[in-house]
Amino acid sequence: METRPLGRSELRVSRLCLGSMTWGEQNSEAEGHAQIDYALDQDITFIDTAEMYAVPPRAETYGRSEEIIGSWFKTRGKRDRVILATKVVGPGERPYIRDSRQRLDRRNILAAIDASLQRLQTDYVDLYQLHWPGRMTRAFGQLGYEHADYRDAAPIEETLGALDELVRAGKVRTIGLSNETPWGAMRFLALAEAGRGPRVVAIQNPFSLLNRSFETRLAEVAIREDCGLLAYAPIGAGTLTGKYLGGARPAGARFTRWPENRRYQGPQAEAAVAAYVALARQHGLEPAQMALAFVLSRPFLTAAIIGATSLDQLRGQIAAARVVLTPEVLDGIEAIHRIYTYPCP
Repeated sequence: METRPLGRSELRVSRLCLGSMTWGEQNSEAEGHAQIDYALDQDITFIDTAEMYAVPPRAETYGRSEEIIGSWFKTRGKRDRVILATKVVGPGERPYIRDSRQRLDRRNILAAIDASLQRLQTDYVDLYQLHWPGRMTRAFGQLGYEHADYRDAAPIEETLGALDELVRAGKVRTIGLSNETPWGAMRFLALAEAGRGPRVVAIQNPFSLLNRSFETRLAEVAIREDCGLLAYAPIGAGTLTGKYLGGARPAGARFTRWPENRRYQGPQAEAAVAAYVALARQHGLEPAQMALAFVLSRPFLTAAIIGATSLDQLRGQIAAARVVLTPEVLDGIEAIHRIYTYPCP
């Protein structure tokens, strides 16, 4: 498995990263452990989680994905083989997280990392990310920016200062952003250059054939500033497999269990997915593997985060790392993209 540098740090990560957000909800502890075992056997050494996981977020499963990783560390004793990433929640009203007072301020960040380390049964995380910005950006499910003042937001200077404390204390090795905008990324980078805290090494944002907005918003930042993309939902939460086409709802699938989640659904998405599935089959490719191979081919990418509810799904996604798309396939993808440019936010 190819590795790539994590920003300007000394760390290198596998270009496929194992996501964990289903562990504790759709997957049991044993299944989560089996996925880690298999991923390591395939030289995937990068694991991503978050204090908020499993998803969909609720009090009963809060922190459960981290706990499953922690129990794996306890039973396997292979902490040194894993580059571990987790995240602290941004502002929100979740009464089960720190008394419903979630801000990216010093108090919350210091409390969050200590709780995560306890659940993960480790002394440090390799990459600590802000799950979403501390200011109002409407990052989820929307492409355009609509300005809104959020007077209770913690200043970025305070956020970065708290992260600096964690790095100095040895609890965190590097820091990253998630669901961030170009302005936010550049603000963090400018403060780091001014000596106000550690430098951002990665940006975890959505990127797939259904949402290529990172290319126009943040690709230049990622390349010029050495803070590459950690692409989440690279196959559109399973949509790009084609399994939901024609209104199909496979038993146990995410949109079957939670039909209210419409992020990768709708007429434009349906038409785009149908076109990409047809293109893949025309060239003898599995649709999901073509979609993931496209993400892996982007020059601004550090790693693509894959997630699965079964080992068969995981095997198929890992196999995409060996797929090289021909110029004809890439031309076909661009032709579809011109028609369905941003079918999903």
